[in-house]
Amino acid sequence: MIVTRGQDGLRSAEQVLHRAADRLAQQFTGMVNAETVERVVFESYTALARTASVSTHLASVAEKFSRDRLTALAQSRGLIAKPVPEILYVCVQNSGRSQMAAAITRHLAGSRVHVRSAGSQPGTGILPDVIAVLAEAGLDVGEEFPKPLTDDVVRAADAVVTMGCGDACPFYPGKRYLDWDLADPAGLDLDGIRAVRDEIRRRVEDLLSELAPAATAAER
Repeated sequence: MIVTRGQDGLRSAEQVLHRAADRLAQQFTGMVNAETVERVVFESYTALARTASVSTHLASVAEKFSRDRLTALAQSRGLIAKPVPEILYVCVQNSGRSQMAAAITRHLAGSRVHVRSAGSQPGTGILPDVIAVLAEAGLDVGEEFPKPLTDDVVRAADAVVTMGCGDACPFYPGKRYLDWDLADPAGLDLDGIRAVRDEIRRRVEDLLSELAPAATAAER
């Protein structure tokens, strides 16, 4: 029998993942049943294992990813309130454009929105030059990682912004869909990536002015 990297890692991590599923099942009691929680945890681990460049902390990363997916699932069912708009950024590998957009949005909006990002074919890690160009702007993505696009995060989003991923993103009526035509940082030098970063910032500012305008002095 041929064993893939993901399957082999799954077998060695099963006990850790079962404990993670137990913790998450307690956290989401009354919102998501235990069987669904366990499925999401193991599914998330397997999906991440296909592309992860480092497996040492993969189980803990999978738990973090699963928690976000379960939150999105509960939100889409109306079981967890969404106090602010949800924005989902999607590109092919979730290693460049969508990570830049998410980092810039968090920086500009603070708590006015909640941001997620994903990739239709996630890569092994965020591009080093993207990390460097974001760091120049004071943005740290050290805790971020490429995540596969899942149906639950699309359902929870109020606005879905795609960047070169074609028709990979599911369509649901009532959501706002935007497609930003931006160059892929993977094929650019540092100056080219800086130009993409600055263009993303301009577009994010426009989007935030519509979805989550800043409070005026009187409102504060």
